[in-house]
Amino acid sequence: MKCRLWLRLPGAGLLTATGAIHLDLYLTGYRSIPTIGGLFLLQVIAAFGLAVAVLATASRLIAAAAAGFALVTLGGYLVSVWTGLFGFTEIRSTAGIVAGLIETAAFATLAVFAATPAARGQSAATVAPGGRLLARLRAGPPGARPAVAVISIATLVVLGISVAHAASPQPAVARGALKTAAIGGASVLTNAQGFTLYWFAPDTPTRSTCYGTCAGYWPPVTGNPSAGPGVTGNLGIIKRSDGTTQITYNGHPLYTYVGDTAPGQAFGNGLNLNGGLWHEMTVSG
Repeated sequence: MKCRLWLRLPGAGLLTATGAIHLDLYLTGYRSIPTIGGLFLLQVIAAFGLAVAVLATASRLIAAAAAGFALVTLGGYLVSVWTGLFGFTEIRSTAGIVAGLIETAAFATLAVFAATPAARGQSAATVAPGGRLLARLRAGPPGARPAVAVISIATLVVLGISVAHAASPQPAVARGALKTAAIGGASVLTNAQGFTLYWFAPDTPTRSTCYGTCAGYWPPVTGNPSAGPGVTGNLGIIKRSDGTTQITYNGHPLYTYVGDTAPGQAFGNGLNLNGGLWHEMTVSG
């Protein structure tokens, strides 16, 4: 039986690549996001497991399952971009775009392998009647390759539209007075809606170092500072490179975290991401 290594090897490699991207994202912050973190871990395990199975078995059925898995993974990303998934809305990022392209390529490669006959031999017309059905199955479903091509092209178009639609990094505009909340036994500074505010270790009292993708996951708090009851310490502002004013507290530029999907959460506290440590902004006594 011809194993078609020219399809199996790149298919397994592409699955491994998307698993590696999701593993990196999981380890560098996504693990702290409720539900999403667990789904990322499952994706990593499934991607690596299917890659090994595709290589070890040369099974067209497993290849078809792996192709479907790649398409479902991409579908989850597209849903999180358009409408949000389990309260989390994805932003436009290089990792997301690269993963989407890899998943499309993985689907196309593995789907073609699944539709490719395992061996060349007698045609269905020359096979004994009892074996004609098996021969047709081995020959692959008719029109499968054109269908794979159409689906792959459509997927690329939808991915492109979704990337263009995805939100670019946006600041978290402070609406209302900052306040405090007890989170994990500490008195923590929050915005008016109750979302935890953070400070970034590499920042200085006059300069934020969080821009681009970093600012997408850690939106800077912009606007005019206003302290509510119980907020002690010094509020101020700095100028960002885009001309907006970012609020500071005791000399620390303030941010929110996209992984916090409800008031009272502080999943960003203690994360080492985007070049440094992130800390919840505790209120001075």
